[in-house]
Amino acid sequence: MCRKLKTLVVYSLIFVLALSSFSTFGSSVNANQSSSNFANIQLDFDGNSSEITTVIVELEEESIVEAKHKGKKQTKQKLAAERNAVIADIKSAVSSAEVNQEYDYVFSGFSLEIAENEIANLAAVPGVKAIYANQTYQVTSVDEGELLNPETFSPAMMDSAPHIQSDLAWDAGFTGEGVTVAIIDTGVDYTHPDLKNNFGSYKGWDFVDNNNDPQETPPGDPRGGSTNHGTHVAGTVAANGLIKGVAPDATLLAYRVLGPGGSGTTENVVAGIEKAVQDGADIMNLSLGNTLNDPDWATSIALDWAMAEGVVAVTSNGNSGPNNWTVGSPGTSREAISVGATQLPYNLFSADIFTSEGVDYPSAGIMGYPSEEALLALNEGEFEFVDVGLAGTDADFAGKDLVGKIALISRGSYAFVDKAQNAKDAGAIGAIIYNNVPGVQPEVPGTAIPMIKTTLEDGQKLLAELAAGNNTVEFNIEFVKEVGETMASFSSRGPVMNTWMIKPDVSAPGVAIVSTIPTHNADNPHGYAAFQGTSMSAPHVAGAAALILEAHPDWSVEFVKAALMNTAENLYDVNGNLYPHNSQGAGSIRVLDAINAEILATPGSHSFGIFSNEEDKEVRRQSFTIHNLSDERKRFTIEFKGHEGIKVQTSNNLQVQAGSTQNLNFGVQVDTANLKPGYYEGTFLLNDGTQTIEVPTILFVQEPDYPMLNSLNLGLSGGNLVGTVNVPGGAEEFNLRIRNADTGELLAEPAKATNVPSGIHSFSWNMTINGQPLTPGRYQISAYAKTGTNEMELVGGVLTITSEEE
Repeated sequence: MCRKLKTLVVYSLIFVLALSSFSTFGSSVNANQSSSNFANIQLDFDGNSSEITTVIVELEEESIVEAKHKGKKQTKQKLAAERNAVIADIKSAVSSAEVNQEYDYVFSGFSLEIAENEIANLAAVPGVKAIYANQTYQVTSVDEGELLNPETFSPAMMDSAPHIQSDLAWDAGFTGEGVTVAIIDTGVDYTHPDLKNNFGSYKGWDFVDNNNDPQETPPGDPRGGSTNHGTHVAGTVAANGLIKGVAPDATLLAYRVLGPGGSGTTENVVAGIEKAVQDGADIMNLSLGNTLNDPDWATSIALDWAMAEGVVAVTSNGNSGPNNWTVGSPGTSREAISVGATQLPYNLFSADIFTSEGVDYPSAGIMGYPSEEALLALNEGEFEFVDVGLAGTDADFAGKDLVGKIALISRGSYAFVDKAQNAKDAGAIGAIIYNNVPGVQPEVPGTAIPMIKTTLEDGQKLLAELAAGNNTVEFNIEFVKEVGETMASFSSRGPVMNTWMIKPDVSAPGVAIVSTIPTHNADNPHGYAAFQGTSMSAPHVAGAAALILEAHPDWSVEFVKAALMNTAENLYDVNGNLYPHNSQGAGSIRVLDAINAEILATPGSHSFGIFSNEEDKEVRRQSFTIHNLSDERKRFTIEFKGHEGIKVQTSNNLQVQAGSTQNLNFGVQVDTANLKPGYYEGTFLLNDGTQTIEVPTILFVQEPDYPMLNSLNLGLSGGNLVGTVNVPGGAEEFNLRIRNADTGELLAEPAKATNVPSGIHSFSWNMTINGQPLTPGRYQISAYAKTGTNEMELVGGVLTITSEEE
């Protein structure tokens, strides 16, 4: 017999960083440490380790774009000379250093391979401003749906483009012609018949393999799985065939920065941003991200300066919702347009389950389904149901007949959509999925088979019914009401750490989006599929920006962003409650309304910051700008809606001449002594007699309630489980917790630390408990932090150990 590491599942949307063996919080320099002669270190490292890692180095010498916008003169030659001088000093100061990518246009610096125990020396080299972790970025789609038969759908299936008024914009003569959109992603299948006419002779660049062929990863690559994500994104932006994208006549460029398996790192993402700007892109779409809520990272800096250079940068907000503070980089960018995901209007159904007299399942509800027809078909008889556990591996289905039956599935370890697809592949026509912990489960639209969800308690009743021989189930599924456009439960929410900004900026459809993909099948190489995620919502906004720029080629990026935000539609949940700003941003985009906007308020949302005076009222003066783009004078009435303890003092009206700009100055008075700590939202309403512009606002009373831990990432290295976790405000205590994944029993607390400073920290566990190797079983990996009476346990992945005959 032998121990074998079978499966590592990480729920986080970012895959493991390229880490080696770390000692427990053994860095010789704390993250974020800086001084006048010491670079700001934005990573944790082991000062005793000679393992090689890749970091991103930012220079004091400003990039070409940054210098230009600060009124300084900067040239490639001057910057190259400074960069080469710093590199020479680095190689003198450290024993091992190898430069990979070099940057000069929107980011000044380079990526560097270096031993961890040399990072402190690197930080002391003159000219080095900051050192960042080479974060891993992952495509931000929730799942990859089934390949669709083109004979069974038409362009009408692409409901999301008309929903945001794309068809109305086309009718008005705007199709994206003359506008170039860069797809910074996994590459694009530019041979797809719906996309080939959007590409010229120059296709873009492949930063993974360093050539001019940015094609998707094919099957058989030893580095990882094939990809199709970038092609799906590109189709949403500009497909012009069987599927019609938002801006069908836009020109596309592809930049492959995410390689096999859809994963890539900061060094290539920054390189892709730089190249897209220099290649003349008008818009760039980044449907990628990680879970780190921090605006001050190399990728965000590059996006901010790309926006300053006049390139509209659009990025997905992340798929870690629905809780606050779940937005991840680069959705945390100060300037780029971050996009949340919505679900198009749908019909709401209720579900009842019957197995035997006297047994009730009050928690039963609809999780997801592929079509209403498939869902309602469950009403048509009595079905046998079969327990398949987690429905994650072949072993769960071994020896079980699922054909025409209902799969009974436990939540945990695997994605909901994967469980549904696995059950369908085994022949099931539906599934009941019960929670593995107390609480409710999310809705997951577009699952491969109808899925009915229950609580843990009701799931245990179903298991008891099977044990008693009651193995049949009947369903009563009924129409309840029509639901309007709603936020997808997976869509990440703001605010952003440190800047306290509202994110997302806007939202757009991101559930069950039909678009182009490569099939990687030589007999039928081009296909279509329905995916979901904020990866799918971002290209709707990128395409909308292309239509806006065609209509208004002289508009600044600030105007494009404001037009999308100022004209967005408010969104309400299934109960008719308005979503918070940190869920929907300004709302769901409406592109023709944005094109026709005559009044713009910039910025399109506003953060008042933190108010912490505990004994008195606190007042601050702030402003935003009103742009009258029309040919007539506008007079505005101004109203602020918010909490009664927050007063906004400003003039009741404002007059702006035709073609003019004017600041709206206001004072914010917060009664901090009588307000509970927390965050408070509000809205400015500007009405010119014919229309109302809404500007979302947010402020905080006392310390913001951000989570003690976020961005837990796990991987394997040298026989150890290694990882990183972000501790935004520091912690008095930190533990890595190992639990029995099936019972929740706490088994061990390795990687203990005290008085942990704020920042990203690394840890390592040798995968033993009480000095003994792990026995076969499932181990839940979590991070735990405590400060005073506040504590938090952040659940990570499940490590499965199986025994197999050698």
